[in-house]
Amino acid sequence: MAKQMDRNSLVGFVLIGAILIGYTYWMAPNEAEIAAHERKMDSIAQVEKQEVAAKIERDSVEMASTKNQTEILLNDSMRNQQDSLRKLETYEQYGRFSDATSGAIQYYTIENEKIRVKISTKGGRPVSAELKEYKKFDETPLYLFDEDSSEFSLSFKSQNRVLNTSNFFFKATGTDVSVTGDSDQGSLSMRLYAGSSNKYIEYVYSIKGNSYDLDFKINYVGIDDILMDNANKMALNWQIKTPAHEKGFQTENMRTSIFYKPVGDDRDYISERSAERLELDDELESNLEWIAFKQQFFTVAMKTEQPFVRNGGYLETVQMPEQGSNYIKDMIVNVKLPVDPGSKSSSFKIFLGPNQFYTLKDYDLESILDLGWGIFGWVSKWFIIPIFFGLSMLDISYGIIILLLTLLIKLILSPLTYKSYLSGAKMRVLKPEIEELNKKNKNADAMKKQQDTMALYKKAGVNPMAGCIPMLLQMPILYAMFMFFPSSIELRGESFLWASDLAAYDSIFDLPFSIPFYGSHVSLFTLLMAFSMFFYTKSNMASGTMGGGGEMQAQQMKIMLYFMPVMMLFFFNSYPAGLSYYYLCANLTSIGQNWFFRKYLVNDDEIHAKVQENKKKPAKKKSKFQKRLEEMAKQRGMDVPKK
Repeated sequence: MAKQMDRNSLVGFVLIGAILIGYTYWMAPNEAEIAAHERKMDSIAQVEKQEVAAKIERDSVEMASTKNQTEILLNDSMRNQQDSLRKLETYEQYGRFSDATSGAIQYYTIENEKIRVKISTKGGRPVSAELKEYKKFDETPLYLFDEDSSEFSLSFKSQNRVLNTSNFFFKATGTDVSVTGDSDQGSLSMRLYAGSSNKYIEYVYSIKGNSYDLDFKINYVGIDDILMDNANKMALNWQIKTPAHEKGFQTENMRTSIFYKPVGDDRDYISERSAERLELDDELESNLEWIAFKQQFFTVAMKTEQPFVRNGGYLETVQMPEQGSNYIKDMIVNVKLPVDPGSKSSSFKIFLGPNQFYTLKDYDLESILDLGWGIFGWVSKWFIIPIFFGLSMLDISYGIIILLLTLLIKLILSPLTYKSYLSGAKMRVLKPEIEELNKKNKNADAMKKQQDTMALYKKAGVNPMAGCIPMLLQMPILYAMFMFFPSSIELRGESFLWASDLAAYDSIFDLPFSIPFYGSHVSLFTLLMAFSMFFYTKSNMASGTMGGGGEMQAQQMKIMLYFMPVMMLFFFNSYPAGLSYYYLCANLTSIGQNWFFRKYLVNDDEIHAKVQENKKKPAKKKSKFQKRLEEMAKQRGMDVPKK
């Protein structure tokens, strides 16, 4: 029974195994099903891969975000610390004004019909000034100064610190200002706050229509302690590199410098021909009424109601190179500004205009014009300028005006010129007798020759000095004209004949090289002036009107005949064409006058007869000059005639 059960069990297991194998074979997938399954599994794997990649990316982003936040927090902390350190350093350096050390530079304009001034919030200062009515020689806008070449600031003490307004940003109250008409006016305010809205230094710029000046006022509000620290004095630092406006560098350079007027004294100036530093404590005994940066035709000046304090101040000019520079001189002013403890303000007037005599006179600045010293300046001021401006009212060319001015002056001086010519004519008719006398005294002492010559003059009634005195009286006018023309802004830009600008040199040919003391151009007006001087001198020598004799005098005249025109040729080549043209007109007019005198007014035969008649008259009392000659002769042991 047991054995039967074992066999049945075995058969059962075999049948079960066969069924399982058959089922497995029957249920096995075909190739299409296997391929579909593989595709499904690949898709599942791809999705899982993407999910893993996305998770990794999310984890990376989260990690990066966490890192960035950490870095930001660290950087913010470091920046805060750095900002705190910077603020601390800024405060240590600038004290209560430390908040004004940062800001944006903004520009404001204040202008009228004549001037346009640009003012910057950095330093609260004027950075440029344009004269609307004028142009540079190359027809570009004319600026008296620009931002890159000027400085205007106050230096003062605050909490034991020396500060300068150029380091701070001002706050403007108002907008651009533009005024027209004599009655119109406007103002612009710039404030430098001292850590509070009620503590500040204020610059107020005011302008009126049709004027060349700005009213400038400094107000000190709520800063009494600063005024106490500075003993009621603020230091003004003012510097301008004067731009080149004209064609002739040398002429403009020779008329550019710092001018100033001490209280109770005449105006003065730093040398125009060389660099110089003037220590006010050492050189001046009084404070200053005004200070001016003066160029050939334009000026920037500041006047104050209370004089500038000279203590510790200086004025300085620095020469700029002629080649490669757009500037003439670097001019520096350092003075103290008085501060009225009661009003806590300082008031000034800034002039920005042309060097026109009557314009400057309106601002009490006419002494800036160098019209010559002493009597020469008076002749220019009261004689030349009124005549010139009277003629300027005519609607004609300035070349014609100069010609009319020359003729008018020659007409006014004609009595003196005639007297001088007449004296020369008397010397001329005596020339044969003087030559005979010189031959007679050939071996005699020079004093003896001079004595006999003077005796002949006296006997003939001829005064050898009579011709010199009228010439000397004309010298102030000649010198006044020499000073007037280079300073006359009316001639600036005025053309005549081949000269494009009578206030600058004329050039008919530019040389490829420079001749020492002459230049690199050829001025035709100067050439003509030199030739006219040569022929004028030669004609006088030929007619015998220049001197009465003596070989030495004749030799001197020959030297002057050639030397003077050549010297003038070199000297005047770079001078204004108007000046050379004036002397040309003057020489030609003098030649014409002498011809007229000789042909119509002076007869040599009549003069000779009168001289011979004078010789027959009793001897006149000896002149002081003759007495001095005789006294000198006696001292040398010479015999002196009693009569």
